[in-house]
Amino acid sequence: MVSNLINIPRYQVSEELYNGSRTLVYRGYREADHKPVVIKVLKNPYPAFSELVQFRNQYTIAKNLNSPLIIQTYSLESYQNGYVLVMEDFGGISLKEYFTAVETGYIASLQEFLQIAIALCNTLDILYRERIIHKDIKPANILINPETKQVKLIDFSIASLLPRETQTLVNPNVLEGTLAYISPEQTGRMNRGIDYRTDFYSLGVTFYELLTGELPFQSNEPMELVHCHIAKAAPLVHENNRQIPSIFSDIVNKLMAKNAEDRYQSALGLKFDLENCLHQLQVCGSIDSFEIASRDVCDRFIIPDKLYGRETEVETLLQAFERVSLGATEMMLVAGFSGIGKT
Repeated sequence: MVSNLINIPRYQVSEELYNGSRTLVYRGYREADHKPVVIKVLKNPYPAFSELVQFRNQYTIAKNLNSPLIIQTYSLESYQNGYVLVMEDFGGISLKEYFTAVETGYIASLQEFLQIAIALCNTLDILYRERIIHKDIKPANILINPETKQVKLIDFSIASLLPRETQTLVNPNVLEGTLAYISPEQTGRMNRGIDYRTDFYSLGVTFYELLTGELPFQSNEPMELVHCHIAKAAPLVHENNRQIPSIFSDIVNKLMAKNAEDRYQSALGLKFDLENCLHQLQVCGSIDSFEIASRDVCDRFIIPDKLYGRETEVETLLQAFERVSLGATEMMLVAGFSGIGKT
């Protein structure tokens, strides 16, 4: 029995839900009131300081988010050399587990997908209003109750309360987030900051996987995945799964745009398009193409991270690149004072 493997004071453990490289997750109940709970424990008996910080971080952020769309945290308690995080148990399983249980390997019906997707839009809108960047949106961090279809977001261990962050250049194996789902700017190789729109990219990858049963970019090489996120266009959803209307390719492609300025700028703008799809499906039984992002409006003033007034210099570099690609050898030097914008 699992309960013989771990003994947490004041709690009875009945089932192991997850056994990862860093954490263990159990289902059980609180002895004081027999309340069902999910308990997350650090796997390392001597956790590093960074692991402890992440554990406290997810508790601190999640406990202030009082929403039925986000998993509720009850307490953070000391356990051995680390912590246990006690959370609500609403009978949910991860979306990854939910859709792999389906014979096809992806969400069985478009209506079910749209209902889940709209709920996730509401969740991202809450994070946007609270100025929280999740940074690890993926099916494994989205729970669904198989009976009620209630959806909740979990795991705020690397979430940020800053409206904007700068990702440093690090080894792909130690990047924050899950490499298959992270945005180009989150790789640290785009020379641009991270804001709430990084979650939209990860949501686009999640949608792609739910609709097709496959990830848009598949590789066992971390650097190859990084390259795909930065420079490679994903295969179209409706070409991967012929049962999917082409409008979903447009929506997913916009979510997965390489530049944050080209993605949806608000969760509500995305929600409007998804609700339009759901309405057509329920009324007509099919979904016709329409202009997406027509109601996509951002209420924040965000200056795009792009070059201004450098058209001549960019053209010179592109012409040099064309010559070199034909076999020539050239060297380009960029001169200027510190802070003038050479990078």
